[in-house]
Amino acid sequence: MPNICSLFSGIGGIDLGFMRAGFQVVWANEMDEAACRTYRRNFGDSRLLKADIRTVPVESIPDFDVLAAGFPCQPFSIAGKQRGFNDRRGNLFFEITRIIDARRPKAVFLENVPNLMEHDNGRTFLVIYNSLAQFGYIIYYKVMAANEYGNLPHIRKRIYITAVREDIAKRYYHPEPVKLTLLSTDIIDRSTRKKDIYYYNGSDLFPYFAARMPDRLAIYRPIDGGVRLTKNRMCPTLTANMGTYPDRVPIVWDDFGVRKLTLRECLDFQGFPGDFRFPATVTVNDAYKQIGNSVCVPVIERIARNLIQII
Repeated sequence: MPNICSLFSGIGGIDLGFMRAGFQVVWANEMDEAACRTYRRNFGDSRLLKADIRTVPVESIPDFDVLAAGFPCQPFSIAGKQRGFNDRRGNLFFEITRIIDARRPKAVFLENVPNLMEHDNGRTFLVIYNSLAQFGYIIYYKVMAANEYGNLPHIRKRIYITAVREDIAKRYYHPEPVKLTLLSTDIIDRSTRKKDIYYYNGSDLFPYFAARMPDRLAIYRPIDGGVRLTKNRMCPTLTANMGTYPDRVPIVWDDFGVRKLTLRECLDFQGFPGDFRFPATVTVNDAYKQIGNSVCVPVIERIARNLIQII
């Protein structure tokens, strides 16, 4: 069974996609304590090391076939300050190359925000591309949206980079688009009352939101100065700042008022299985942040299924 080394593992979305495709996770790394608790609640703790990757010796990592990493995207996101490699988190990319240089895995898989390609007039992406190429990899990259490639009603675009070692005989192909058959109404249950923490009823924001949300089946994104309707009643991109600014969680009408998307609904929009749970030791805000920092699992699975065929 081919295996992966997982960096910046978060709550394990990339790991889960690869596992579904037939890979085994032999080692994972994450430094956020709350994310580690969620990872261990769902995958056990035998493979996960909580540590700053900059302190981890390469020789302590077991053998692996594929290095997979959703390295920190905030330095490159249009929603952030776009400091890129000048951001301490942006420099973590070079920890990936440190491990690649020492191990030369058969393939490398990276995930990040689409703005990675345009950041610093394309120079950031060129550094990443050339860094992989210099180690003897053929690089394939594509921006894919969850609603087009993962059958999820979630407008979430990400760039997916798959680098395959030059001696691998077969060419890698990114997945083709698939028809969207899952609707947001299949995920959002409006007939069952949720916990009070999700509702704006009785708050100062309720009349403000209610007056600006005419479509009772749509999903709205709160923004500075109002709310924004998401097209085709799909879910807007779930972001990590949902945990920092609770009023940034997408909102909907249900039969009981105006409320945020629940944690379970957010997990469903990212394609996590129904038995995925947050431990009681993780706060609601931390859980929202973890979901926004994670990935659309079905898209990862489709990429991993194509990759496993050539390695």
